[in-house]
Amino acid sequence: MSVLQKNLKNNFLWGVATSAFQLEGSPYADWSTWDSIFNLNPKITNHYELYKEDIKLIKNLGVNAYRFSIEWSRIQPSENYWNKEVVKHYQKIIDLLNENNITPMVTIHHFTHPVWFITKYPWHKRKSIEKFTEYVERLIENINGVDYWITFNEPYLLILGGYLEGCIPPGHKDLNLAIKALKNIFTCHSNIYDLLHLKNKKTMVSIAHNMAVFAPWVKWNPFDKVLTKIAKRFYNHSVIEGFMDGKIKLPIPFRKTIEIEVPIQGKLDFFGINYYTRIHMRFNPFKKLFVEFRHRDIDGHGLTDMGWEIYPKGLKKVLKYASKLNVPLIITENGIATKDDNKKIKYIKSHVDVLENAIKEGIDVRGYFYWSLIDNYEWLHGLDARFGLYRVDFKTYKRTPTKAASFYSYIIKSRNFYSEEIKKHLSSQTQSPEYINHIT
Repeated sequence: MSVLQKNLKNNFLWGVATSAFQLEGSPYADWSTWDSIFNLNPKITNHYELYKEDIKLIKNLGVNAYRFSIEWSRIQPSENYWNKEVVKHYQKIIDLLNENNITPMVTIHHFTHPVWFITKYPWHKRKSIEKFTEYVERLIENINGVDYWITFNEPYLLILGGYLEGCIPPGHKDLNLAIKALKNIFTCHSNIYDLLHLKNKKTMVSIAHNMAVFAPWVKWNPFDKVLTKIAKRFYNHSVIEGFMDGKIKLPIPFRKTIEIEVPIQGKLDFFGINYYTRIHMRFNPFKKLFVEFRHRDIDGHGLTDMGWEIYPKGLKKVLKYASKLNVPLIITENGIATKDDNKKIKYIKSHVDVLENAIKEGIDVRGYFYWSLIDNYEWLHGLDARFGLYRVDFKTYKRTPTKAASFYSYIIKSRNFYSEEIKKHLSSQTQSPEYINHIT
């Protein structure tokens, strides 16, 4: 066990998560050409200029870790231009975090690309491996002070949205292209894993994989049950098994399973899990692949503003399955889109309760990152999905703490699966809010 792994075992990572493009935008990114909202609000939250103030917000929460991404299109706005000043900007963020004893976790790829890349070298082309690896190699040569890296955030969602549904860049609807793209993305993960370990042997590298719980819309319907089983294997299990044996097996409804060989066996130091919801599978012969994805409130926890079911028990289910990897697990995203502070508080508490129970049962979870620090641009949902612990006025860029921010600070110091050192640090910064007794 490395020194870093020992430290991680003794110091549970309590954090918040963001992505660069969702906070700061970029005129050079593919998503800027995809959504007209950037014509009206190109800076989104203006985090690029206000990062020092936002790091103060992070410190005030009392967390000891921060997950964020580096926006590739800002660094390399054109194929043959490298913006050294932007690299220095992200290094300043890292340095400031370390100065404040906040552990940086850096995501290299979080959905967005430079326009030149997605136009000339989209992921289904073999050349994408070379171009992305070259970028990352140069990036990590110039970035210091980071031990935790996420190579790709939710690669399956990028493939589903960008290559099957066509609802996000690059906008394809082609299964064959999707298979090529997925293979190339995971080949890049393998290359980057090796590069990062070459520079820093103690580094911790993973992807952040979105996991959901799947259930049949009608329990007794055999078609709904078959679709549920396929969804579990496709969405949750296949990537985990890929890291175990180097083969990603993708079951497709009423078709032959697709097997993709990928060079990722064992190339994982921890496993990042993004968990939000449960999805119900409904057979529909008039839909693509004969399936509908539905949400409904069964257990009484309600739905989020995005219509997702709140299902805390599902967190333990995905953690239990992911534990097959025999590496530490970190919840790299968990959060709720709501304008109701009390609902956000209940969401955090109910999921941390499940997390604590999972740890007590022996599941090796080393961290929890709430999504998100502040309200942000939420892809197809624009600026309406309010995930932030701090509310953002998108016209003035003013940040206002929600009651959930105080609650998150409180719940961190009130739980018993972190070191006394962190506990002492937190107790000097946060006080239990008066309304806590009404929630807990």
